[in-house]
Amino acid sequence: MSLDGVNLAMNQLCDAETGAGLSGFERDGCACLEGFFPPQRVERAASAVRRVLREWPREVVVDCLQSGRRTFWAQAAHPETRHFKYNDLHLLCGELRELALDPELTAALGELLGDAPVLCGSACFEKGTSQPKHIDSLCMTPRTPHSLITAWIAFEDVHPDAGPPVYYPGSHRIPLYTFNDGSHHASRDEIVDWFDYIDVQLRLRGLKARKLMARKGDVFIRHADLVHGGSPIANFARTCGCAACHYFGARDCAERGMDIEPMLGGYWLRRQRAPVAVAPSDFGPGFPFPEESYLRRYPDVREAVEAGMCPSGESHYRMYGFDEGRGV
Repeated sequence: MSLDGVNLAMNQLCDAETGAGLSGFERDGCACLEGFFPPQRVERAASAVRRVLREWPREVVVDCLQSGRRTFWAQAAHPETRHFKYNDLHLLCGELRELALDPELTAALGELLGDAPVLCGSACFEKGTSQPKHIDSLCMTPRTPHSLITAWIAFEDVHPDAGPPVYYPGSHRIPLYTFNDGSHHASRDEIVDWFDYIDVQLRLRGLKARKLMARKGDVFIRHADLVHGGSPIANFARTCGCAACHYFGARDCAERGMDIEPMLGGYWLRRQRAPVAVAPSDFGPGFPFPEESYLRRYPDVREAVEAGMCPSGESHYRMYGFDEGRGV
């Protein structure tokens, strides 16, 4: 699809299930690019994701969507449901980065964002998320308001029983909730108040949920403040493979001093994966301690090791780090 084709598709009215094109993005806070990626292009990325899960289980960070527990894929319990969120696989999977930074896609994102997009995070799913209502900027809060956008890519056709994503058109215009620290970034102690606030605002404005019945290769672009979540899964045998790719604006990244790398049509953020709190007793011959990663993550520990004040990063983690709440 050419850029002209993208713009045309984004300016055409999409059906009620998939939102509107570019002309409706400001109104609805979302846009659907139907059939944007050929199925074989999507399958290449999806196959690479599955390969990473097989070959790099000690590097992949997952969140269990039932318990909320974060751990490494190698350490996760693997029930038949496999109901997990796979975090930041783009850091390990070049094919996923290539898909997320497709020049025509990033051109469309840049037009909506008003800035060059920087791939800063990703979340892959095998099942419907069943997540409660939320907005992306709640936890991925940009320095500059609205300097965040998300492209949700369907890895397969969405079945009604698989727990399709849901979204609330127009909800991006709800004023952001201000937490006690004066920011719009989620506070664990106040998150219940946030949910109450959003529920009231949705009712007052008469905003209704829509299901996203996407097909393989569709790309659903959403505003950072669009309320969305996952519907209940009616049949757990059904999969709902997808990748949600998040982008900060390049200017926002520059103001933070972030390390960004140009690639294809945009940039990606060079950073470490999310830290994981692992019990020291879990490390052993089959699961070695990630020494270099730990020292890179905590410069103060590296300085202590280099000064001879501590034998190693692993020693520090076992004696102090885990109890201090540091992750590896």
